[in-house]
Amino acid sequence: MRTQILELHTGGSESITDITRKCADFVAETGGDGLLNVFVPHATAGVAIIELGAGSDDDLLASLGDLFPADDRWRHEHGTRGHGRSHVMPAFVAPQTTVPVVSGRLELGTWQSIAVVDLNVDNPDRRVRLSFLSSS
Repeated sequence: MRTQILELHTGGSESITDITRKCADFVAETGGDGLLNVFVPHATAGVAIIELGAGSDDDLLASLGDLFPADDRWRHEHGTRGHGRSHVMPAFVAPQTTVPVVSGRLELGTWQSIAVVDLNVDNPDRRVRLSFLSSS
């Protein structure tokens, strides 16, 4: 298995960060078939496959804001107001995804992108582990 760690700075606000190009570059070096696993080792971030740049990313953040308001309802209370919601979000936007790879290319649909979803405004620095499992 081949692995690479990406270092991301998501900023101090809720964000969706496109990592598709970095994932594509990583698997292109293999030239082979297999599976790419994308994993964020954080309790407050997730990975989504979603269309980006056409408003869907804003819609996702708005939907997550509706589902998980940044208010005082959360029992997990350390950090900024509503921080507990960031710990619940990965149960809905999982911290990992797997993408098929054929001949060193991601087998994503036409409008699909791979993105890190981060509601945690207290931690702007994230790591992403890319792992390629070859079929041979």
